[in-house]
Amino acid sequence: MRLILEIVVGWFLITHPLANVYRHTTKVDIDTIPTAAQKLIKCYPDYVTGFADNQLLFKDGSRMIWDDGIKNKSYQALLDDPDMKDMFSQPYEGGLPKNSPAKNFDPGRIRNGMFFSKMYGVTKQQVEKNLATIVWCPKLIGQKIRVTRVNGVDKKLIAVSKELDEHPELKKYLDNIGGTFAWRNIAGTHRPSMHSFGMTIDINIKYSDYWQWACKCTNENTDVLYQNRIPQVIVDIFEKHGFIWGGKWYHYDTMHFEYRPELLN
Repeated sequence: MRLILEIVVGWFLITHPLANVYRHTTKVDIDTIPTAAQKLIKCYPDYVTGFADNQLLFKDGSRMIWDDGIKNKSYQALLDDPDMKDMFSQPYEGGLPKNSPAKNFDPGRIRNGMFFSKMYGVTKQQVEKNLATIVWCPKLIGQKIRVTRVNGVDKKLIAVSKELDEHPELKKYLDNIGGTFAWRNIAGTHRPSMHSFGMTIDINIKYSDYWQWACKCTNENTDVLYQNRIPQVIVDIFEKHGFIWGGKWYHYDTMHFEYRPELLN
C-alpha cells in the first residue's frame, strides 16, 4: 500500500500543473497561496515555480513582490506601477460581452512589465532570439508572421490560425495582419507594448477600432465611446487558446489579442 501511495504522489509531482507549488511550499503554505498566484504557476510552469513570503518564485532563483501593500491606487497608478496582484484587480470574462466596458475597466491592460520581461526578454535582442516564423491561415491568407516560441505562443497561434482557416466568411478580418512583434512603447506612455514580447497579434486594422484613433489623442483620462466591428467567433477562437481581446477594454483595441492564459483560467 505504501509503495502504491509513493508512486501516486510521484506521478502527481511530475504531471500536475500545480506540482511546482508543492515542491516549494509546505501544506500550510499551499492553503494561503493567492488564487491568482496559483494561476501564474499553472500557466507559466517554465518560469514561475512557487510562492512564499508574499513573493512569486521563479525558476532562476529570483523573486518578485506579490502585493506592495499600497491601497486605493488610482487608475493611472495601476497602469504605470502595478504589483503582481494588481494585474488581477479587474477580472477578464471570456465569451460574449454583456455590456460595453465601464469607465476605465481594462481587464488585462494592467500589466507588470518586469514579469513579462523575465519570460520573454529584457531587450529587443533577447526577444528576437526566441521568435519563430509561422504561416497565418495558410488556406485563406498565407501571410508569414513572427511570434515568440516562449510559453508555446507560436504553437497556440498556429492552433488559432488552423481554426480560423475554416471560416472563409471571416477572411476580410484576418487578411493583412496589422502586426505581431514590434519593440516599442505604447503610444503616449513609457510602458512597453506587449508587441515588444512577440506574444500578441493585431488583425486587419481596416475593420478594427482603437480608442486613440477615435479621440485623436493619447490621454488615458479622456472619455471614449466604445466601438467594435470584430465578429464574436474570432474572439471565441482566440480565447479558447489563451488569448485575451482588447475589445473588452474601455480603452478598446479591437484588433488586439495577447497571450494571457492566467486571465482565462
